[in-house]
Amino acid sequence: MRLLWRDSRSGELTILVLALIIAVTSSTAISLFADRLQRTMTEQTADFLAADLVITSPGIQPASWIAKARELKLDHAQTAEFSSVLIENDEMLLASIKAVSDGYPLRGYLKITGDDYLQEQTVHQGPGIGSAWVEKRVLSALKLKLGDTLTVGEKKLIVSQILTYETDKQGNFYSFSPRVMMNNADLPATGIIQPGSHVHYFFQYRGAANALVEFNRWLKPQLNPSQRILDIHEDRPELGSALSRAERYLGLSSIIVILISGVAIAMATRRYTERHFNATAILRCLGIKQREILWLYGCQFLILGVVASGIGCLLGWIAQEGLFHLLRGLLPQQVASPGVLAVFFGFVIGIAVLMAFALPPLLRLKQVSPLRVLRRELEPLPTSAWLVYGLAFGVIGLLLERYTHDLKMTATILGVGLVTLLLLGSLVYGLLRLAAKFLPHLSLTWRFGLQGILRNTQASVSQILAFSITLVAMVLSFTVRTDLIDNWEKQLPENAPNHFALNIFSEQRTAFQQDMLKNNIQHSQFYPVVKGRLVEINNTPVQQVVSKYSQGEGAIHRELSLTWSKTLPEQNKITAGEWWQNEQAGQVSVEQKLADSLKIKLHDQLMFTVGSQKINATVTSIRMLDWDTMKPNFYMVFSPGTLDGYPSTFITSFYLPETQKNVLNTLVKKYPATTILEVDLILKQFKTILSQLTQAINYLLYFSLLAGFTVLFAAVYASLDYRIQEGAIIRTLGAKRSFLTKIHLIEFGLLGLIAGVITVVISEVLIYSLYSKVMHIDYSPNYYLWLVIPIIGSLCVGLAGYTGIRHVVNKSPVSVLREL
Repeated sequence: MRLLWRDSRSGELTILVLALIIAVTSSTAISLFADRLQRTMTEQTADFLAADLVITSPGIQPASWIAKARELKLDHAQTAEFSSVLIENDEMLLASIKAVSDGYPLRGYLKITGDDYLQEQTVHQGPGIGSAWVEKRVLSALKLKLGDTLTVGEKKLIVSQILTYETDKQGNFYSFSPRVMMNNADLPATGIIQPGSHVHYFFQYRGAANALVEFNRWLKPQLNPSQRILDIHEDRPELGSALSRAERYLGLSSIIVILISGVAIAMATRRYTERHFNATAILRCLGIKQREILWLYGCQFLILGVVASGIGCLLGWIAQEGLFHLLRGLLPQQVASPGVLAVFFGFVIGIAVLMAFALPPLLRLKQVSPLRVLRRELEPLPTSAWLVYGLAFGVIGLLLERYTHDLKMTATILGVGLVTLLLLGSLVYGLLRLAAKFLPHLSLTWRFGLQGILRNTQASVSQILAFSITLVAMVLSFTVRTDLIDNWEKQLPENAPNHFALNIFSEQRTAFQQDMLKNNIQHSQFYPVVKGRLVEINNTPVQQVVSKYSQGEGAIHRELSLTWSKTLPEQNKITAGEWWQNEQAGQVSVEQKLADSLKIKLHDQLMFTVGSQKINATVTSIRMLDWDTMKPNFYMVFSPGTLDGYPSTFITSFYLPETQKNVLNTLVKKYPATTILEVDLILKQFKTILSQLTQAINYLLYFSLLAGFTVLFAAVYASLDYRIQEGAIIRTLGAKRSFLTKIHLIEFGLLGLIAGVITVVISEVLIYSLYSKVMHIDYSPNYYLWLVIPIIGSLCVGLAGYTGIRHVVNKSPVSVLREL
């Protein structure tokens, strides 16, 4: 303890503690974030789904299910959700209608309020017959007040309450529209639900655990592919899909922080051990054994690890509260409290990171020879490279597997990351060696400044890579967030469709098309739509083919919009096979990305289900689509005759300027069952979600920036002894303090400049790959980055580096030379 207190005044231990605190803060924040989300979804699953067991189906509930539920003494309820346009007081609104039966919700609760909006009331029963509960924006949009009449389809309902919360609101298409809740008994009178209508039924059950298990076992064999038991991770995307991806992304980002912090810890520990070679040699002369040397210094670092990890856990607790605040728009109202085990995980990570990156340099102290007392040049052998890199990669690998849950992906990330670091390291090393050739042609000040970088090339490469990786993460986050939306909007053709018309019945199609022409509305082709699921590929269940987190995984967990067409849809391009030469039934064309994801090839046999019926089709072509046209696009297009006899509706898209919005009133009055979707509303919601997730990611990347600075200071302190001696000799030879200041600023300024240039190159390559291969938007070089990032890197690194060694300039040459 006495030795540790004396060493605490040295700079390298301060940097080591700071780097460890940053790493633990980051890992603890993410651990708490993930733990709270997981426990929220586990503990409150029933409340989120409004029941103990929920089945979704495109059709009504079989009577046998209700009979079996009653036999097992299970309470049951059901809801139906669909979209409809409401018109009141010459105002129009696309609303999400939810018809609920008596007994809903079986779990959880609803919240309603009156005109004053102050006294919110919690209830456990939906609206009665003849009444409707609406969200506040329905009243303002339709100029209504409580007690007024609201017409849904052909049924008039009395608006009796304002709905402020529903426990099981789904995160799907319907959540974009304001809610209207009505009693299920009033649904037939609306006349909206017709054969082929796009409606989702949810059958809910509640009861004893053993009865639910028996009911589940009895029910599963009867479910067809279009029916399924809901799962909290898949059916509440705002808690499942979106937040799981956010958790994974944040977790992988925290690994970057840990890796950069680990580099700083290794650098700081290296200088610490080198400064203790002489003291260790004296201790060896006094009879202390090698294992006792290791125990002596190991205890010091263990104490440092415990203190720093404790501080990091406390800061991580605060940081995760900030994350939940940034993501409040994606979270439920009630979130589980932080767990102690998650904090313990962050603490363990701190100790593991310290041991992985600090132990290899510490082991050198064990090898110090007593002869060093007489021979100062006698240094211990370096630690085995296998141990140095093996411990570090082991810890990083375990963390990667924890966040990806995929050994193959973990191995891929480690392999690609290692190769990338080696290539970048070689590139930076080559640039530094090339710069060395220009030394004779530079002025004295610039020559000394550049020599400061070239003197310890290994440390300089480590600093440049650490800062480059940090800056790349920041640049990608800020750039992609803006360009993702801006470029997408710019690529839309002029007068691109901004509305979709769904659920147009076959008998209304001709009249609807004539009304569009009469009002000079530009529209795309009318496509028939049949809802179905892909269940088998070449007699193999599709779940066995799809890979996790792929596009195909999302496609097989929901109903697809199936269509047929005699001609190739506009702006579709055949990439393999041929469009049907004859119009024989049983042929299908598949979208290219989905085909790649599901490993579908030409002549494969696909099986689909529509309701309880099965359809077989042969793949005769693969198509590439342009999804940015805002026109109807389909994963699957069948040959004419394949889907004959199945209930279908039509879909089209059209452009309507703001000045013609009143035309929508005429259309929805004439076609009340047709749904008009405004794309602007979805885009606004998309921007909101993207902004919140990006803020959270940026929030964590600030830790990366702090970790990057610790690497810089660690590298500075690693060479501090040499810099002090060099400064003393230069000043003894007549140099002024201003000369030392200039060469230090040049050295660190060049370091930041190189890191900035490397950052821009890597960023542009990654952005090009993302835009061209993933987002499919036009790429153009960002010349603004080429100017700003190197300057920012040079200024930040230059000032930070000089701050770390400013006292070198003021060190007395006499005192330094006497200590040599």
